[in-house]
Amino acid sequence: MKLSQVKSILNNVKTLAFQLPDGSLVPNNFHVTEVGKITKHFIDCGGTVRKEDVINFQLWSAADYDHRLHPEKLLHIIELSEKIIGLDDLEIEVEFQGVTIQKFGLDHDGIQFLLTTKQTDCLAKDSCGIPVEKTKIELSNITENAVCTPGGGCC
Repeated sequence: MKLSQVKSILNNVKTLAFQLPDGSLVPNNFHVTEVGKITKHFIDCGGTVRKEDVINFQLWSAADYDHRLHPEKLLHIIELSEKIIGLDDLEIEVEFQGVTIQKFGLDHDGIQFLLTTKQTDCLAKDSCGIPVEKTKIELSNITENAVCTPGGGCC
């Protein structure tokens, strides 16, 4: 989810809730302690130099149980960050303290924000000798007149 989508949602909701991938909710008394831009400049295992930018929200649960962050306050924090840091309309990454700091993607189901799991991946599979997964075709979908050709994916 991009920053512009989050801002649009914040303009149209009355309360904030974040659901973890296991279905539990981030406690209502959470704070957004950081809104920032993270740049990752790296070399993948194939030797390609890459750069990724994301906007980071850090959620933190405090001991002040009477606290509740409202959509307009989070929107204000985002707008202040855009003005001072110069945030672009980038994908959002959310940090939350579990057993260790966990990083999540962000989505919305029409009611609450969903913290989505992130996966690692090899960005240079062709350089690492990792075989490309072949497209699976149901044999029942091949017509009588179909001709299998090398590289056609049907054999």
